[in-house]
Amino acid sequence: MTPIFKLQSVTVQFGRLQALAGCSFQVRAGERLALVGANGSGKSTLLRTLQGFVPPASGHIQRDASVRTAMLFQRPYLLRASVLNNVALGLWLNGTPWQPAKAQALQALERVGLADLAGRNARALSGGQQQRVALARAWALRPQVLLLDEPTSSLDPTAKREVERLMAEFSEAGMTLIFSSHNLGQVKRLASRVMYLEHGHLLADLPTDAFFNGPLPLAAETFLKGELA
Repeated sequence: MTPIFKLQSVTVQFGRLQALAGCSFQVRAGERLALVGANGSGKSTLLRTLQGFVPPASGHIQRDASVRTAMLFQRPYLLRASVLNNVALGLWLNGTPWQPAKAQALQALERVGLADLAGRNARALSGGQQQRVALARAWALRPQVLLLDEPTSSLDPTAKREVERLMAEFSEAGMTLIFSSHNLGQVKRLASRVMYLEHGHLLADLPTDAFFNGPLPLAAETFLKGELA
């Protein structure tokens, strides 16, 4: 199967800061890849690089051009407009005429259980509801790959469970998930594969069971023990 992404020695620089250092890996359709590591390890930069927002300073990224991607940010940006229009705008910007975009947006809101709030001001919703609006906006584009940057870090336990449920359902429907998370319980529940980054270096890339139960490089083992303590 052709990889969706194939990275070869990808390095990303922000001035003198090296955010990614020679990262090489592949992602195939249907994977649920979790990115873990301390703040500043390069997780968010890697997600933005995969989405095409950040160009590599060196190395090469091979992407399957037929695969659609969408990205969900830790704090989704929502316009001071209705929930429905926030979702429809993403479709309209991708070329869907406005009325069909609104119809498809309503379907997406139904998918995440928010159709009854379609007329509400999106910024007046709770944090969990806003994240579900962002998920609806991404899902409406029918991406094969969904990139998520700490999708539940600022949510209460109930909202976290709801977002995790939607992520699991998207995966079961065939969507590839690549997400960063500090919540190792979430990683265990959702991921099929875990990558550990430190100071931009990819130090471990393992199936989830092997990451949590097998031998690891010392830096990854130290991180894991600290997070589980």
